[in-house]
Amino acid sequence: MTGYSIKTIKNNPTLEGMAALVPDVVFSNAAGAELKMQIIRPWKDENSALPKQKSPLIVFLQGSAWTFPNVYYQIPQLSEFARMGYVVATITHRNFNDGYPAPAFLQDAKTAIRYLRKNAEEYGIDTERVCFWGTSSGGNTSLLVALTGDDPKYKTDEYAEYSDSVSVAIDCFGPTDLVRLSKLAEATGNSSLLEGLVGGKLSEHMELLEEISPLRIIRKNKKYPPILILHGDADELVPYDESLNMYKALIDNGNEAEMIRVENAPHEHSFWSRELLAEIADFIKRKL
Repeated sequence: MTGYSIKTIKNNPTLEGMAALVPDVVFSNAAGAELKMQIIRPWKDENSALPKQKSPLIVFLQGSAWTFPNVYYQIPQLSEFARMGYVVATITHRNFNDGYPAPAFLQDAKTAIRYLRKNAEEYGIDTERVCFWGTSSGGNTSLLVALTGDDPKYKTDEYAEYSDSVSVAIDCFGPTDLVRLSKLAEATGNSSLLEGLVGGKLSEHMELLEEISPLRIIRKNKKYPPILILHGDADELVPYDESLNMYKALIDNGNEAEMIRVENAPHEHSFWSRELLAEIADFIKRKL
């Protein structure tokens, strides 16, 4: 008796459950410089004789107070969704500190969606199943994307022939009423961020603040894609009732919306858990 013991397992010819990263994909030159996304996709054998299947798409935008998102922040969590079979693109947008006030961030998010539709064959994307998911300012963007699908007001010349509408949207602790928040900011002397976002004095840009307030642009008798809203009830940056009011407005307007309150959760940090990610994955699976 030698004492050797070798365990044998089967190979994985379809690479099921594996993910691959496609880094630094340029999707826009709107800033006079390149805007790049990171794409995480199911890992597939390109030489396989098996038919190539198309995957649903998740476009993710990390919150940044509308400055310059960290496209790497959630890659560990987003990779789980790629292993589930989704193509995931974590995107960026122009920074208002560089002279690109609103709605530049929204235009860029929509450009990213159109770029991915244009290149769907290359990345194995099912263009009929697209989810947009964002956190904080990215959550605000996600709601705006859902409410303004294919609105020509936000369509740039890049890939203009493609749609920027989405099938599902997910908002994590995003601001929904910037008019209200601007008044709170002025009262506390903290209006510099929103002034930078709109490019001037808040009192002179109220129409723009309304335009980028998802709560204020919901239209009666207009149908929007299913929306999941998640928010921590101990959030000190974006009040919890920003999400609660948005959820109620969507429901009262006859739209499909769900909301999850994360108990004692702040902005980011302990907001996140495997349970929360499972809830998001379940919503996407059911609605997409």
